Amino acid sequence: MAEIENVIVKFLNQEANHSELEKLEDLLKNDEGVKVFNNFVKIQYLSTLSMTEYDVNKAKEIIKTRLKKDKRVRRLNFFKKMAVAASFMLMVGMAFYLSYDTYQVQSPDGGKQPHLILTGTDKAVLTLENGDEVALEKGKKYQNERVRSNGEELVYADKAESDIVETEQFYNYLTIPRGGQFFVKLSDGTEVWLNSETKLKYPVKFKEGVTRSVELEYGEAYFKVSHSTKHNGAGFHVLTKSQEIQVMGTEFNIKAYENDKVMATTLVVGEIIIKKGAISETLIPNQRASINLENDEFFVEEIDVSQEISWVNGLFSFNEKPLEEIMATLSRWYDAEVVFENSKHKKFVFTGILQRAEAVEDIIRLIEATSEGQLHFEINAKTIIIK
Repeated sequence: MAEIENVIVKFLNQEANHSELEKLEDLLKNDEGVKVFNNFVKIQYLSTLSMTEYDVNKAKEIIKTRLKKDKRVRRLNFFKKMAVAASFMLMVGMAFYLSYDTYQVQSPDGGKQPHLILTGTDKAVLTLENGDEVALEKGKKYQNERVRSNGEELVYADKAESDIVETEQFYNYLTIPRGGQFFVKLSDGTEVWLNSETKLKYPVKFKEGVTRSVELEYGEAYFKVSHSTKHNGAGFHVLTKSQEIQVMGTEFNIKAYENDKVMATTLVVGEIIIKKGAISETLIPNQRASINLENDEFFVEEIDVSQEISWVNGLFSFNEKPLEEIMATLSRWYDAEVVFENSKHKKFVFTGILQRAEAVEDIIRLIEATSEGQLHFEINAKTIIIK
């Protein structure tokens, strides 16, 4: 059997690998290749399948989808390898600067002072339906008749667990301060990871058969939505200040910080519909929809999702990011202020994958080391100064 015929057989049996799918994709780009494909399938398969023809366009879509999925897996594997390499780089950087003992943290009188910039941790403030506020943090448990927390996550009772009959819909708020992160499982089973400086509004209990809606007031959140088939077809909506996202059951990330110029929604798995005014756009995996909040421009692009969701996996992933954007991210996680003494340094570009668990001194030390003398960092109390 010819090589291409062998590839077609593997494709029809769902056994073709990435390179074989690429060969088949190239074959179907021209009429002669389509003819070869059709003739082989007609002779070898259609009679046994009681079919009169095979949909070549459908085959093209299947190949395209499989290649995208395979590409995503490859990217994620590469991402994991890069994370290991980044950890090694960080250790090398630390060894290189070992003679400094610790990073120079200066007090106003020139002496050393205690480290005031701490690595972020699990913490949040839960605002109950009656307005009471509950501080959530590691080592501190909380529970009422609707929700429980072990200090690292918040879990709401589902309809099977809760004996409470709601006559009206009550809302809770979960606010994540700077230097914090938290996980919440909503009453419908939807899982949400919340990044630093984020606020989410959601019902204590969703009404059966009615569209489930939550509001991301600001910040960044990763949603893993419980599918509508588990809730009598009820969809899931996420509202932000500039858009509405319609979901059936999928995974996606929303970045909507108050001071950012761009709001970005990235789809990882499934399908979502983004609505902004009269505009409605459907996203497929590995696409990001962005809204420029200054000029209201709306655009969609293909991206590497691993870059966008690295924070959920405990990583900073910077791929040729300007220092201004990097420092904004670091300032939220480490609850620090940032001062650029020279504005041109804001455009300095850095690439690296780093652990969020590292001390800020180690992070800025590595960035400084890669700048070839262009950047000099100094920490004064809770302020990082770039000279």
